[in-house]
Amino acid sequence: MAHRSRLMGIVIDCETGDLDAAATFWGKALGLPQGTPYTDEGARYVDMGHVPGGPHVEVQQVTHPSRVHLDIEADDQDAEAARLEALGAKRIAWVRRWWVMEAPTGQRFCIVKMKSPDVGPPPNVWK
Repeated sequence: MAHRSRLMGIVIDCETGDLDAAATFWGKALGLPQGTPYTDEGARYVDMGHVPGGPHVEVQQVTHPSRVHLDIEADDQDAEAARLEALGAKRIAWVRRWWVMEAPTGQRFCIVKMKSPDVGPPPNVWK
């Protein structure tokens, strides 16, 4: 059965005690408005909105070293994880509601549930 996926967002992971200061920096650096902070199952974020014509951007407070990771959204997260494993990625962990994956080159990324498939660029269809 076919499934769909696409690049959904860029998450700026910040190992910091001051998430507001991190969001202020990244908002000014990227020319994005600083949104409202929110907490999701204990994780703290600041929504920065969408890059004009591009993906959603968030700043996230983390306890691991700072890095940037991509979120890929899929209507079938397990099928997308299997597709990416066939390309050489590996599953690291199921966290809350998403797969944390690692590319063959070491970068981590997440596969999240697709929320609005009819909004934004059309998703890729994989068979």
